[in-house]
Amino acid sequence: MKGDQELQVSVQQGKEPNPTVQDERNSVGSNHTNIYKRWLRVIIYTFFVISGQSVATILGRLYYDNGGNSKWLATVVQLVGFPVLLPYYLFSIKTHTTTHGDDGKAASHRNRVLVYLALGVLVGGDCYLYSIGLLYLPVSTFSLICASQLAFNAFFSYFLNSQKLTPIILNSLLLLTISSNLLAFNNEESNFKKVTRGQYVTSFICTIGASAGFGLVLSLQQVAFRKVLKRQTFSEVMDLIIYVSLVASCVSLVGLFSSGEWKTLSSEMDRYKLGKVSYVMNLVWTAVIWQVFNIGGTGLIFELSSLFSNAISALGLPVVPVLAVIIFHDKMNGLKVISMILAFWGFMSYVYQHYLDDKNLKKSIGIPTSGSSDSPEAKGSGGQKIQTSA
Repeated sequence: MKGDQELQVSVQQGKEPNPTVQDERNSVGSNHTNIYKRWLRVIIYTFFVISGQSVATILGRLYYDNGGNSKWLATVVQLVGFPVLLPYYLFSIKTHTTTHGDDGKAASHRNRVLVYLALGVLVGGDCYLYSIGLLYLPVSTFSLICASQLAFNAFFSYFLNSQKLTPIILNSLLLLTISSNLLAFNNEESNFKKVTRGQYVTSFICTIGASAGFGLVLSLQQVAFRKVLKRQTFSEVMDLIIYVSLVASCVSLVGLFSSGEWKTLSSEMDRYKLGKVSYVMNLVWTAVIWQVFNIGGTGLIFELSSLFSNAISALGLPVVPVLAVIIFHDKMNGLKVISMILAFWGFMSYVYQHYLDDKNLKKSIGIPTSGSSDSPEAKGSGGQKIQTSA
């Protein structure tokens, strides 16, 4: 009987895998699950960025084309929806615990407030320029010009964040610049209102200025995290977004009341072609959807990087001209097609350079950049597990 028990134990032990190997397999399975979940989040955030930006821009065009004329109100609705971020903030704070940057002493309250005020004023002014740009430009032209924000971001990052201007980046800057400047010769009228040459040029210049301002804000945010705030936790970034949006909202409200445009809002609602309910719903959903865009952009920053988030934002810009042709019957002439091709080419050059930078960074810290025959379970000749980086 005892021999049978010893035989049974021996057989069972022969069938059982090595506990260490089992733990490694469990660990690999867990890592794969985490990778799948991470990329699912990336897909969702990418959808939020592209769809949010596209739908919000279309709603902004609908507001103008159906009787809306308040540039400051169009600016306010881009900013005042930030309280929508609070549930996302509270829900996500436990899943984002990694700190990026220095672990030194946090910024003083005075420096923090100064950062929020400076960026908030810039963002408020930037959104106002976007509102002027969208007022007289066809939405397809407006979106293609906005693609130049990548070029401005690279330009300001060169001076403020020591980003290298490689030949590929310079190629991207040149293509995006040519793409935007081509549209200066495209004096296309809106289907709903007559646009003079002066109004077209004004909107064109304001859109270029807004794209430059957006690139400057992104670069200044990186400077703020590196030199002032000293850290880049999830809560730190969300605080920056929320408080900067609060300041920018106050700036836009001051502009709305000081300009006197608030006095015309009641009559504007009465004359709105689609009715009062549609007028209110347009403003409400524009405010909400811009914050959906912010949630997607913030999520991409933490899942991958701020550069990737900005690149996805630029990738979504060509979606708007396609929707504009369908919804507003904008003309997709040869000049716009060439501009779109150049913008996409410039975008791909920009992304490829950062892919190379990321690949070189991984090599410098010992992370393999291509497939290896050494799987996580591979062993050397002595039975020792060969460690691979993930």
